[in-house]
Amino acid sequence: MHIVSFFEKGASRAREGAAAGTKDGKLALQLAKVVGQPVGSSIYAAVDYDASSVDLNAIEAYMRAFDAEIIGYELGVYGSYSIVKEMFERGVAKKLMQTYAWSRGKKFNPISLYQYQNDTTVNGISIDLNESNGDAGGWRVGVAIQQRAELDRGVANTIIQTWIKPDWDKAEVNKKTASKETIAVLIEQQRYYNWLAIQLRKASGQFEE
Repeated sequence: MHIVSFFEKGASRAREGAAAGTKDGKLALQLAKVVGQPVGSSIYAAVDYDASSVDLNAIEAYMRAFDAEIIGYELGVYGSYSIVKEMFERGVAKKLMQTYAWSRGKKFNPISLYQYQNDTTVNGISIDLNESNGDAGGWRVGVAIQQRAELDRGVANTIIQTWIKPDWDKAEVNKKTASKETIAVLIEQQRYYNWLAIQLRKASGQFEE
């Protein structure tokens, strides 16, 4: 039997955006280490409410910030049809768990897990019923998981050093003479550059920085 890890700090926590994602990602990483979760497995961040379209940008920011903190682990997203579809199409995560709740009868095909019934009693224990495609990022205690590198390290590092780092440095210089509003925009850009570099390192089997 495999364990699949989920993190939730309040049903609608994800709509609080990047700052909440950073804080929760740090805690999720700490807890994963405490329980012995092997690197290369997944940690799913939950969107456990009927999110509206106006929440999507904040949820994306939360997920990207969360992902930036769980170094060595793959981000998964739990939520309704609209949430998993949107996060997949925005390139936030490939590991997805959809709940039937708030999905209004729709099912997103690329999902790894599908929660199709809640509050079922089996042997006196209340459980939820789920389907898995066998590639949900699960893990077992004491079993190492080797994350497959799909991108050449040299290519990843060339992209980081040639394009991402110079743009980050340029934003840092521009902050010195910018207005408050522009500084806020530049900081968000730098956060995105950091996230992008982390994704390239992950894709090439690197978990440093």
